[in-house]
Amino acid sequence: MMTVADSPTRMVSPAQWPLGSWQPDTVLRMFGMRRCGNHAVANWLQRNAPKGQALFFNNCKAARTPFAHHHGVEKNGQRVSRQDSGDLSVLGARMGQGGLMLMSYEDVVPSDHCLSRPVSGDLDETLISADVILLRGFLNWSASLVKKLQRNPDFSLAHRSGVVMRAIDSYRKMLDLAAEADALALVVIDYDQWVKDEAYRAACLGRLGLLVRDNSLGVVQSYGGGSSFDEQASGSAFGLRTDQRWQRMMDDGEYLAILHLAARDEALMRGLSRRYPDDAARLAGLTHHKLIPAEGLLQ
Repeated sequence: MMTVADSPTRMVSPAQWPLGSWQPDTVLRMFGMRRCGNHAVANWLQRNAPKGQALFFNNCKAARTPFAHHHGVEKNGQRVSRQDSGDLSVLGARMGQGGLMLMSYEDVVPSDHCLSRPVSGDLDETLISADVILLRGFLNWSASLVKKLQRNPDFSLAHRSGVVMRAIDSYRKMLDLAAEADALALVVIDYDQWVKDEAYRAACLGRLGLLVRDNSLGVVQSYGGGSSFDEQASGSAFGLRTDQRWQRMMDDGEYLAILHLAARDEALMRGLSRRYPDDAARLAGLTHHKLIPAEGLLQ
């Protein structure tokens, strides 16, 4: 895994930057599992960009150059058309000097990549000011993911289960990275704390070398269909009750079956015990109960 630069506020060398004449003050790369608040946090970072301007490359493809392999571009929080984002030199020329460059990766674990297959393709790693790991408590994250997948009529139960179990393994790796964040020069943003604590949000901005400009939660983002539980939610993100997702899934057999499996993943449970001990304790209680009584299968 390539580590980030020593200082999150290190200026970018003009000779190295690939977007023509535009020279951002800060370049961030963010990794987070789907349903961890990726787009809410990305929008917040843009609203707090130096000089009030930002360029955001959404959901970049791993092992490819992010500026050519992504799922949409935003300038100052507003989506840029495919035509306008096609020529990087023109796009850069439309930016005033300074600001923020943000690249996000969803369901991509940076430690899965290496020198021979870097996560951002041939992008010069020395351009990155800081790498951000986005986390969310396991119970609410998994509830949101299952609920989101259930809303897609084209996904069978087997397909959904496979997606969720693979995601859980990547989630566990993210926990492991967060445990070594200081050694790896990673900045961890915990979505649960981010949602409820304005002071925490301000502290995260400070760690990234950004001044507080707009520290609100912003509006509900439409990427990925918006909120998993509140399909019609729009406007302010305040009041979404993102900390109560798992309680709303307690009557869902599919979700409970996944929790039973997760509770038996020793590596996951170790990671949760370090980062989310309350979630770990709740899951541990499931290991004392049989999901399906064996005698029922033999009758």
